[in-house]
Amino acid sequence: MRTGLLTEGGYPYASGDAGLWCDRLVRGLGQHEFDLYALSRSRHQEEQGLLPLPPQVTRVRTAPLWTAEGDGGAVGYGRRARRRFTEHYGELAGAVCAAADGSASGAVADRFANALYGLAELAREEGGLGAALRSDLGVRTLERACRAPGAPRTAREARVADLLTVAGHLERALRPLSLDWYGEDALGAADLCHATSGGPAALPGLLARHFCGVPLLVTEYGVHLRAHYLGQGPGAAPAVRALLAAFHGRLATEIYRRAEILTPGNAHARRWQERCGADRARIRTVYPGMAADGFTEAGEAPERADPDTLVWVGRVEPAKDIVSLLHAFAQVRRQEPGARLRIVGSPGGPEGTAYLGHCRALAAQLFPDEAEGAHAVGCNPVSFDEIGSPDAPTLPEVYASGAVVVLSSVVEGFPTGLIEAMFCGRATVSTDAGAVVEVIGGTGLVVPPRNPRALADACVALLRDPERRARLGAAARARALELFTVEQNVAAFHGIYLEIVSHCPVRRDLLDASGAPLPFAAPAESHVPAHWPATPTWALPTTEPAR
Repeated sequence: MRTGLLTEGGYPYASGDAGLWCDRLVRGLGQHEFDLYALSRSRHQEEQGLLPLPPQVTRVRTAPLWTAEGDGGAVGYGRRARRRFTEHYGELAGAVCAAADGSASGAVADRFANALYGLAELAREEGGLGAALRSDLGVRTLERACRAPGAPRTAREARVADLLTVAGHLERALRPLSLDWYGEDALGAADLCHATSGGPAALPGLLARHFCGVPLLVTEYGVHLRAHYLGQGPGAAPAVRALLAAFHGRLATEIYRRAEILTPGNAHARRWQERCGADRARIRTVYPGMAADGFTEAGEAPERADPDTLVWVGRVEPAKDIVSLLHAFAQVRRQEPGARLRIVGSPGGPEGTAYLGHCRALAAQLFPDEAEGAHAVGCNPVSFDEIGSPDAPTLPEVYASGAVVVLSSVVEGFPTGLIEAMFCGRATVSTDAGAVVEVIGGTGLVVPPRNPRALADACVALLRDPERRARLGAAARARALELFTVEQNVAAFHGIYLEIVSHCPVRRDLLDASGAPLPFAAPAESHVPAHWPATPTWALPTTEPAR
C-alpha cells in the first residue's frame, strides 16, 4: 500500500519533537510505502535538513508556509480568470462572514466547500493564488463580504488594517491550494492520504480526494481549531478574531465531513471534532505511541525514589500554573516539614523565561534557605533544573528521584509527562485539565485546577501513605504499558489503513518490481470470473430421465 503522509511543521525535518510519532509510525509500518508531503513553517526549520529516512519512504516533497515564494509567484490573471477568482473567493468570504456569528448550517458548509474547491481548480488551471489573494482585488472582495447585508456586526466593523491582516492569514492558510501535488504522479498515485493534523496539513488530502478520489485519514493529537482559538492573543482586533475563527471553523467542518476516518488522540479531542460536525461512526480514538524502553529501569525499581520528594516536569510557561504549585507546596511544608519539590524543565520562549524568573523569585520568598544547624550551609526546599544538567541528566532519573509526580496545569492537551511518570511506576497528583482524567484512568489523584489547597491535600495524602503510592504506581505502569506504547499505536494504524482501503479500493491494477500485483491495488471482487453463473450448478434442474 502506498500512503501519502501529510505533515506541517514536523516530520521529516530534523528540528523539534512534533514529528517523532510520525517517524515511529513510518518505521513501524515497514510493509507499506510512504510518500512524504511536508509543509514547513520557517526557514530555520528547512535549514536543519531532513531526518534519516527508512527505505520505505520513496519520495519527499516539501513546500513552505512561511514565504510566498513557493506559491506560484505573481500570476497575471486574464479577465475570465479574474472573474472566476472574484466569484469563488467572494463565496468563500461570504461563507466565512456568515459563520462569524457561530452559525453551523449545512448550507454555509456547502457554500464554503464549493468555493474552496473552485479556488483549487482555478489554481490548477491558471497558476498560484497567492498574488490574487493578497491583491487589491482580493481585499476588496473580502471587504464586500464583510459589508454585505446579514453579515455580523464584528465583520461589518472591520477596518482596512483588519482586512489586510485577515487577507494575509487566509493567503498563508490557503497556500496548499496552489501546490502541484494533485496529479497522478504525486498524491493521485497514493492509495491513502494520511494527514497528521487538521488545518493546512489536511488541505492537500482534501484536494487529492476531490481531484483523484484518494481516501483521507486525519489524525489530530492536538485539535488545530482549538490551537487557533488559544493562539489568538488579546491584542487582536475583534473583527480579526471573529473572521479567522469562522474560517478555521468552516475548514475544520469540511475536513471532518470528507475524511473517511478521524483518529483523535484522546476523548477531549474527539469531543471537539464531534462539536464541529464529525460523524461519530467514523471516529477512532488512537492514543499517541511513546517509547517505554527508557523508563523500564525506573519502573522496575520504585525503591529508588526519595519518599519526601515531589517532582514536576514540563515546559515552563504560564499555562502550567507553577505559581499555584508553589503555594500548594507551602501548605505541604506546614504538614510535612521534610518535603522537597523538584521543578525540572526549560522555558517555552520569552514568555516562559519571564515566567520562570517570576517562579524563582516566588520560591525564594515563600521558602527562605534553610540549614540544619548553625554551622551548615542553607538550601531551598524548592530546586529548579533543566534536563541534561548534573542534577537532572535524563528524564527517567528525574522521575525516579521522587515519590510523587505532580502536574498543576490549567490548560493541557495530551499530558505526555504523566505517561512518562506512569511508565516509571510513580504515583501522580494532577489537575483536571485536557485529557488528564482519561490518561490517568483511576491510577492517580486528580484535583480541580487553580486550587492550591486541594493540590496540597492530595500530595500530603500520598506522601504519608507509601503503600498507597506503591499500589497506584504499579497500576499506572500497567495502564501505560497497555495503552500508550509505540507498538499499540502502530498496530492501531495498521488496522485502520486496511479498513479504509478495504472500503475504498484503488482504481487501477499496479504491479510491483517483480511484476506481481500489489496488495490492495484492485478490489477483491475483480478476481471473480467474468461469467460467474447467477445460479449455482448444484441448484440447476437435472436433465437425467426419471426412472
